[in-house]
Amino acid sequence: MYKLKPLIIFLGVSMTLFNVSCTDIPPKQTALAQSLANVNIVPKQFKYGLDLNQFSLTEGEIKPGSVISEVLGRFGVSAGEIDALVNNSREVFDVKRIRPHKKWVVLSSADSIRTPKYFVYEKDQLNYVVFSLTDSLYAWKGQHPTTKVTKSISGVIESSLYQTLYDKDVPSLLALEMANIYAWTIDFYHIQKGDYFKVIYEEELVEEEPVGSPKILAATFLHKNKEFEAYFFEHAEVAEYFDEEGGSMRKAFLQAPVEFSRISSKFTKKRFHPVLKRMKAHLGTDYAAPHGTPIQATGDGTITKSGYTGGNGNYVKIRHNSTYETQYLHMSKRAAKVGDVVKQGDVIGYVGSTGLATGPHVCYRFWKFGEQVDPFKEEIPSSDPLPLKYLPQFQVVKENLKSQFIAPDTAQTDAKVPA
Repeated sequence: MYKLKPLIIFLGVSMTLFNVSCTDIPPKQTALAQSLANVNIVPKQFKYGLDLNQFSLTEGEIKPGSVISEVLGRFGVSAGEIDALVNNSREVFDVKRIRPHKKWVVLSSADSIRTPKYFVYEKDQLNYVVFSLTDSLYAWKGQHPTTKVTKSISGVIESSLYQTLYDKDVPSLLALEMANIYAWTIDFYHIQKGDYFKVIYEEELVEEEPVGSPKILAATFLHKNKEFEAYFFEHAEVAEYFDEEGGSMRKAFLQAPVEFSRISSKFTKKRFHPVLKRMKAHLGTDYAAPHGTPIQATGDGTITKSGYTGGNGNYVKIRHNSTYETQYLHMSKRAAKVGDVVKQGDVIGYVGSTGLATGPHVCYRFWKFGEQVDPFKEEIPSSDPLPLKYLPQFQVVKENLKSQFIAPDTAQTDAKVPA
């Protein structure tokens, strides 16, 4: 007991001291704590891989005809340093590729001297190049961090798809994405008032601003009292849009060789020719479009003819298989030669009015077993459906997306998901 008594006394004193230090703070310490509480601590702001709090920033825009030496020269960077910087960074980025109206940023030292340390060239909303102006004089590429946002929208067509999307303040590019998905099933120039759509799409944001094209995850489009569903499914070697049964949304042929054109003359055995001024069979479908509009191959195949005749003007013909061939007339310019292997959607020429034509358009001709037929009256074969082994996973993805559709008369909703 005698040996334990000093220890007990020590613990008692220690606890007493401890209580005093925790509860009875001297006035000077209280004032110090209050002053520290009033200090505004500036959070670190990182951008371009740098701590911006350490620099003074100057921003600008590349002017037409301007070069990097003009910008850096204003900050006191010598011609010799600029020349070394250009040479050292050529493998990363060639400064000759700097384009007007792009943003630039110079990061200088935060002291009174304002020594330039870095020059940043914003290639686009996502990508940038940083040029180090220190002794090493080098460059590196980077990308801004992004956030992915999933949105669900719907609407009823009153006049056009573009107008409906515009009224809902959604990206106009969404209409192009929808047209691409439904290119084999819906003619968007003939959609009707009362048709409706439901779309779930994903946007990538940089500092709250969208970059690139929106990616449609699922869509439903009611046209001529029939619903067309489409779901994006990605697994192993599969990354495509499929209908509700797992069939490919991509057919063997596009419905039109030019995007968002209009049919100015249909396939007919008897038509008054506007140039020849007499009745003549028109064994093709005319798509009117502005001069220079890209003309796409409507299906995979090989170019068998690419030339010029007085009637056809510049034209290209494609053999797709032993059954089907297509031909494209009156081009202003051909972009494919005999023997070229093309994929569906490849540009093979541009809209013009060469040959017997009164205005810019492409006459699209369709052969089946060597006979010209009306493609709109043909049962166009589908591409390969989803492999059976992926159907269970596809059904899960489909049902999850389907549950997120909103009715056409509800408001747009947003939901953020991890990038």
